[in-house]
Amino acid sequence: MSGKKELPKKRNVTWKKEPGGTLGQQTAIFLLLFTLITFLILYSSNNGGESFQYQSLKVKSRHKPNFRRVPAKSGYLPVHGNQSLHTHCQRCVVITSSSHLIGSHLGSTIDQSECTIRMNDAPTTAYEPDVGSKTTFRVVAHSSVYRVLRRPQEFLNKSQETTLIFWGPPNKMQKESKGSLLQIIRHATASFTNVAAFIISPGKMKSFDDLFRGETGKDREKSRSWLSTGWFTMGIAMDLCDQVHVYGMVPPNYCSRRVAFRKVAYHYYEPKGPDECTTYLQNERSRRGSHHRFITEKLVFAHWASVYNITFSHPRWFQDH
Repeated sequence: MSGKKELPKKRNVTWKKEPGGTLGQQTAIFLLLFTLITFLILYSSNNGGESFQYQSLKVKSRHKPNFRRVPAKSGYLPVHGNQSLHTHCQRCVVITSSSHLIGSHLGSTIDQSECTIRMNDAPTTAYEPDVGSKTTFRVVAHSSVYRVLRRPQEFLNKSQETTLIFWGPPNKMQKESKGSLLQIIRHATASFTNVAAFIISPGKMKSFDDLFRGETGKDREKSRSWLSTGWFTMGIAMDLCDQVHVYGMVPPNYCSRRVAFRKVAYHYYEPKGPDECTTYLQNERSRRGSHHRFITEKLVFAHWASVYNITFSHPRWFQDH
């Protein structure tokens, strides 16, 4: 032995990335972040950028809304010729489509009213004892045009004079092209001399959106809200009438305080249709897609009733004037 200590030979060591090691962790973190960001984008898109919490919503306006800011001449555009919507009534009744009217025996009382306002395709035939037969104005949504016009014997061929007021987005209602809603309305009503037809102008449509924002503090589009035919009908009634009596509309707290839940059809002419309160609550609470805010609208109507001559019955609203 030489007495020298032999040094260990160097070994070439190759490090292998084990499954679940550093690279695997980075991939997992990336996928997690990607999924989270995607979820947040979709969630933000579905909510339209502005939440709608009806439970805490309070009417913001402290002033009387001006329903006649857009004059009738420019607010209601004639379907035929140069007609003007000049009708003004001292006393109007608004007949809702609610099943609360069934069994009310209000028909004769309703028909004695100076002016009667109905909505969409709510019929009177076979329901006269409860809802009457007289129709002075019928407010029709763009989505209900076909349902109204395909039954001329019910909605156009009545002996008394009726004024139809159609509402909808200007891009749907103002087109002059063949097959457009305007052309269909014009063609369908041309042969009925007892019917006058008008379309709400773009300026008037904007005023209804402005009214919603002014009363609720919510932008209609950003909060993904659709104004209902009831909203337009109440606004038109305040535009054309000095006094308004509403039949069949429930107060804003009705669906939240019903202890003994009894199903009431949303439409009196569709007894097997969806339940009224279920429809109201589902639309009010939904944050995905666009929905009517029925309960919020009724909160606004209660405010209007406190500053204007509006009353409600069947069911009755307890109002502080």
